[in-house]
Amino acid sequence: MKLNSKSLRLSCKSHNPGIKISTCTLPNFLIRILLLGLCCFLVPASCSRKPPPLPILPLPTTFQLQWQLDGMALFFHFGTNTFTDSEWGTGHANPTVFNPTKLNASQWIRVAKDSGFSRVILTVKHHDGFCLWPSDYTNYTVRSSNWRNGNGDVVAELAAAAKDAGVGLGFYLSPWDRHEACYGDTLQYNEFYLAQMTELLTRYGEVKDIFLDSAKEDETDMHYLFDSWFSLIHQLQPGAIVFSDLGPDTRWAGNEYGAAGSTCWSLYNKTGYEIGYIDSQTGWFWHASEQPKSARSLLEIYYKSVGRNCQLLLNVPPNSSGLISDEDIQVLQEFAELKRSIFSHNLAINAVINASSIRGGIQETHFSPYNVLEEGIYTYWAPWENQSKWILYIDLQELVSFNVLQLQEPINMGQRVIEFHLEALSQDGVWMRVVNGTTIGYQRLLLFPKLKAQYLKLVMDKSRADPLISYFGIYMDPVTILSDISDKKSGACFNGSQVLQTTTNNSYPSATM
Repeated sequence: MKLNSKSLRLSCKSHNPGIKISTCTLPNFLIRILLLGLCCFLVPASCSRKPPPLPILPLPTTFQLQWQLDGMALFFHFGTNTFTDSEWGTGHANPTVFNPTKLNASQWIRVAKDSGFSRVILTVKHHDGFCLWPSDYTNYTVRSSNWRNGNGDVVAELAAAAKDAGVGLGFYLSPWDRHEACYGDTLQYNEFYLAQMTELLTRYGEVKDIFLDSAKEDETDMHYLFDSWFSLIHQLQPGAIVFSDLGPDTRWAGNEYGAAGSTCWSLYNKTGYEIGYIDSQTGWFWHASEQPKSARSLLEIYYKSVGRNCQLLLNVPPNSSGLISDEDIQVLQEFAELKRSIFSHNLAINAVINASSIRGGIQETHFSPYNVLEEGIYTYWAPWENQSKWILYIDLQELVSFNVLQLQEPINMGQRVIEFHLEALSQDGVWMRVVNGTTIGYQRLLLFPKLKAQYLKLVMDKSRADPLISYFGIYMDPVTILSDISDKKSGACFNGSQVLQTTTNNSYPSATM
């Protein structure tokens, strides 16, 4: 329907067939408002195509962009702690306790893919120092266990399963090692750590994510040479996205309960910052006594992570048999179905869209306001340069009930919008403000009280440059309670939000969450 509308507008220049309402059915003030939305049609046309606007720096790399588009990843915390009912292993557990007799990495990957997760990260070594691959630099590995008669390699099995399924593979290699005697000697331990990292990055094919933290014990004077680590990772796996508290590619959103800030910039000024110690009291590994979170809780986390310009990293630990538990699978399936039922159909898909201005004029379909109804970030609405207002006018063509707004920016052109709001025309003929927002980035989801309306206005109030909008969607969420996605804290196993980091050396804007 949208294609037909665009084709018709190209062939008929004497009127605007996109407006499908009779003037006799609308009050005069509304006609004037709609005519304001058509003022861009009066701009003289040019024979040549208008080029895209200049990107606004900094921009994400190709690999950062793909990471953001992937949206969600599963975190597999697995190791000797799985068998000792502990979180912080001492490094002295007998390696023979590790014996996942039914381990099936293909099941892990199948669960991830079926639930809509495009990447997985495995704790190849946690703080206890036990390695899930047969490292040549320590005896504290799967080689010393009875699993697979000492010939097993969890990392190899997961890497093969991920490759076969087209799922991105990532590793968490703990900087803190409570087993190795060289820990505490900065030179020796950093050499040891880099040697293990080299094994991981050269034995198992493509690695898309490296997850690092800065955990260490207070009693030991240990310095991690992060810059050397980052350099090695990017040398051996140029496409790998490196996460740590402050980047260099993605950074921590500031908590382990899955909530990003309601204002969330990908831009970051890292000047003067150092990677700091993170002390978490939450749990990560499988415990027989624990129950998974509900699907509705996961949906709330989704709003506060993916819906706030972040990637959701959801912890789903395999059990002591080496499988994802049935209870976890059920919740993940319910979450995927909830998400699909809400977001699979944009209630604005048949809308008539106009704008306060269009870059290049009405004939320039490359920047048409109708582009905001196409999925993806590579088509977008762009206004004329140097305008005093940036508004999209949406006629849903009928009264529609909804309570969720979805917006996206083409972040390949730089993150731009600082503030925006949505208005709806009440049945009394009054424009009512529905919701306010700050920052959009790759994706913004806003939940608000249910309303019914036909005419909407999306107003960009403030922007770093001319705003570009790649997607506009409205939906009805019948299950999420508005108060549940407020910025309150709640305990949880590791559900991290990670923010894409595009570095700038100036002070605007610095995002600390």
